[in-house]
Amino acid sequence: MGWSRIRVAGRPATYGHAGSGPVIVFLHGWALSNRTYRRSLTRLARQGFCVLAPSLPGFGGTAALPERQFSLSGYADWVAEFLRAARVREPVTLIGHSFGGAVAIKTAHDYPDRVARLVLVNAIGGATWSEDGLRRRLMSERPVWDWGVHLSRPALSPGGLLRVLPVIAADAVPNALRRPRTMWHVGRLAREAALATELEELKRRRLPVVILWGREDTVVPQVCAQSLIDALYDPQVVTVPGDHAWLIREPRRFVEELTNVIGTGRGPGASGSAA
Repeated sequence: MGWSRIRVAGRPATYGHAGSGPVIVFLHGWALSNRTYRRSLTRLARQGFCVLAPSLPGFGGTAALPERQFSLSGYADWVAEFLRAARVREPVTLIGHSFGGAVAIKTAHDYPDRVARLVLVNAIGGATWSEDGLRRRLMSERPVWDWGVHLSRPALSPGGLLRVLPVIAADAVPNALRRPRTMWHVGRLAREAALATELEELKRRRLPVVILWGREDTVVPQVCAQSLIDALYDPQVVTVPGDHAWLIREPRRFVEELTNVIGTGRGPGASGSAA
């Protein structure tokens, strides 16, 4: 991937780019940046896509959102401004992992002319954290310490120590040192993101949505995936072995599963429109 700087809404931003063809925009998870996923995204570009991977505001060299705009709507506005600044003209396939999934949902809802298809990978946005019989607990009820315990597990697993921890630490540590306040506030946004209304509207519009899920995820558990599925009614659902960081750990599997459901960008007349 190449790495570039750009101005979005008058503020500096960084993004990764690779390949040519139909445009895919990838939105990363909390505390990370575009570089965390570079192995997966480089493989994806080789399938005939123009892949754009911005660092979201507050992470990886992109300026934080102004305080008055700090919300999921503000992040969605920023994504739309990024597409304009990157000279993307056609509707894109928008992929979001974890917190990036919530931003992707909000962007698709607020800017329907910008998103042709939505792919949610172990995404925040469903309302449910856990179910115990008839008792349903919401994501907003989840203790912060519980998030922390489960976020560390993928990196500290036997395979994660070699494949995941070094990659995540390279982004998460600098982000935490440079912008601890942003990290905390974005974590609160993720914890409180319940997008049933937006998902219902996407269902009404019949926007193509794919839910791609590592079924051993304890950060965003399967019941959260089910609440996304229920709100969308009949999305395409693909589950794979793996935890919250499976697409970082296994780039080949991620690209195989993704291209199985969206196809490749290769074909007559395929072209990108991003500068």
